[in-house]
Amino acid sequence: METTDPMLVNSYVQVSYGLQVNGRDISQTVRPLLQRLQLRESRGEEADQLDIVLDDSQGNLALPPVGATITLQLGYHHTGMVDKGTYTVDEIEHSGTPDVVALRCRSAELRSTLRQRASQSWHDATLGQIVRDIAAKNKLQANVDATLASKPVQHIDQTNESDVHFLTRLGRQHDAVATVKKGRLVFLHIGNTKNANGEELEAITLTRRAGDGHRYHCAARDSYTGVRAHWQDARAAEKKAAIAGTEDNLKTLRDSYATEADAMAAAQAEMGRIERGAATLEITLAIGQPALMVQTPVNVRGWKPEIDGTDWLCKTLEHSLDDNGLTTRMEMERRSKD
Repeated sequence: METTDPMLVNSYVQVSYGLQVNGRDISQTVRPLLQRLQLRESRGEEADQLDIVLDDSQGNLALPPVGATITLQLGYHHTGMVDKGTYTVDEIEHSGTPDVVALRCRSAELRSTLRQRASQSWHDATLGQIVRDIAAKNKLQANVDATLASKPVQHIDQTNESDVHFLTRLGRQHDAVATVKKGRLVFLHIGNTKNANGEELEAITLTRRAGDGHRYHCAARDSYTGVRAHWQDARAAEKKAAIAGTEDNLKTLRDSYATEADAMAAAQAEMGRIERGAATLEITLAIGQPALMVQTPVNVRGWKPEIDGTDWLCKTLEHSLDDNGLTTRMEMERRSKD
């Protein structure tokens, strides 16, 4: 059910939102009590997080149980609302005076089986096979980037480690991101610009007028020109190195890898992170855009030439709703060259 709060109006648009708890619509109840709603969406390094703060000065607000599911829709009266997903209540805080209830919820897509510790080994496998095995175990569909699916994995162990942690580790080694969206276990190259359905995300262009705040940061990142990763050559009984980039100023990874291919993949992944992190951009949109998605390619106009001339990729989104309206803060990093 759509509810429109008359307080949340600016000269352009009227915000709409809908909330359900365990399937029961609470939008009308929440409307006069909502002090702040904030949704942070990330590309997979961490679970999406929803924070809700409600006024309980009358003392008659019932606390939802930990583990309750909350479904959020967010948008505008003239455009309709966007489904922003389902979340599980992880933390509840009641404080005062004046009394307020604060709820912290995390994405319900991260089902409990993914967080359970498990042990498993793969030998002479591929990345695609490993991800599909974990998806099947958790009753999920697998969506694996075609450029990653065929990559060979000589041997890897998951030892008393949750599937989430293991997939994150696997992703970092191959410069990929693992996340669960809409019942799919998605394993994509970190520069991939497709959604959970495999559809290409359309690039957007933001002008200076769209935002009411920005922060651009550019750093030398210690001027690393390459990354070195060691691997153990069993036949020669010696440690060797794989290098991504050039040797002018090398960053050396701490871990040692079983094969040259694994070492090179890890070195290339770290080199990609260094290149992307060399420039970052944050923009707060004065009129929030809840339909925006993480991994959306972004072009900007109206800033400095160095900023406008960079191809950006949306890393995280933070939608904030309060008495001042709906804003969206975008965190972007430079897109990988490949």
